[in-house]
Amino acid sequence: MIKALISLMSYLLLPASALELPNVFGTPPATNKKEWIEVQRPKTLELFKKHIYGRAPIGKPDTLSFEVVKEDPKAMDGAATLKIIRISYSGPGGESGFNLITFIPNKATKPAPGYLLICNRDPENIDPTRKKKDDFWPAETIVERGYVAATFYNAELSTDKNLNFNNGAHKVFDNYKGKRPGDAWATIAAWAWGASRALDYFETDPTIDASKFAVLGHSRGGKTALWAGANDERFALTISNNSGCTGAALARRKHGERVARINKSFPHWFCGNYNIFDEKEDDLPVDQHQLIALMAPRAVYVASASKDDWADPQGEFLAAAHAEPVYKLFGLKGLETMTMPEPDKPIHTGHIGYHLRTGKHDLNQYDWEQYLNFGDKHLRE
Repeated sequence: MIKALISLMSYLLLPASALELPNVFGTPPATNKKEWIEVQRPKTLELFKKHIYGRAPIGKPDTLSFEVVKEDPKAMDGAATLKIIRISYSGPGGESGFNLITFIPNKATKPAPGYLLICNRDPENIDPTRKKKDDFWPAETIVERGYVAATFYNAELSTDKNLNFNNGAHKVFDNYKGKRPGDAWATIAAWAWGASRALDYFETDPTIDASKFAVLGHSRGGKTALWAGANDERFALTISNNSGCTGAALARRKHGERVARINKSFPHWFCGNYNIFDEKEDDLPVDQHQLIALMAPRAVYVASASKDDWADPQGEFLAAAHAEPVYKLFGLKGLETMTMPEPDKPIHTGHIGYHLRTGKHDLNQYDWEQYLNFGDKHLRE
């Protein structure tokens, strides 16, 4: 405890880093857990809503409903029960919904913890028939390890097209008068909103332990998972796989994909206000180490790939490392190092996990093995 207090005071007295990052504790900086929870965490989250991701116009709708549209108690050769749940909702703009695919391990003797993948690839990557299997979502491996394997296709919440807000959750709930506000939610925020609605369903299923659920995604899905975990404190573990710019990577590194490029290439991902910071990353009131810190005291995992320079692995690692002081407010360990590990040498000792996988921009079996190993430490407590 004394060592943790000394480390905390050192952080408060010294500049955030050579990058001159915003103070992870906020301004003025929180000095204890109570100040963080009651004052600086809400202020930090608000800054991300206002300037980067936008704010959802609604949380859990009163109109939310669940229907099991398919159930197979002998899926995966009897290893799992498959349930496909139609999650529906309605609002000022009509009705919409999306399908949630779940495989629940039959060998579980009590409600099972699980992993929710936000799928940003073609639906064939999450084939519920399991005729096509892909390392992107190794559902059999997840179930064998005793976890619920759950996923949904992000485009069912909002299509991944330029400034196309006339479908899905946007069509139902966007009720703006005239021009969309600069802080209106965009596509990534809608996908993250969908992850929370999936968690709403998990809370109704007696075979699932919704309090021990991880949310994860790859690339744009990883950005979404981080935003879902920051907003919804019910997620016990948040996992970012190769999420890069406006995911886990520090904007102020200005390495790989940058704010101006991502706003030009994908103008629908973030709120309109984010364009103000094109080529002006140093003017951002926050940086991504603070987004990761919003998960505290819950577990969080950041992963990079050695041949994925566009996503800035060094920036992803440093963001995870610089989030650690907030975890220390809770008496928890982070990465406990500012030295990036060698490829395929994961760090799993604290509540912040990290690995640099050998290879390209992808989500594969190695990544999943690390996430399951980390989950064994944090989803089975």
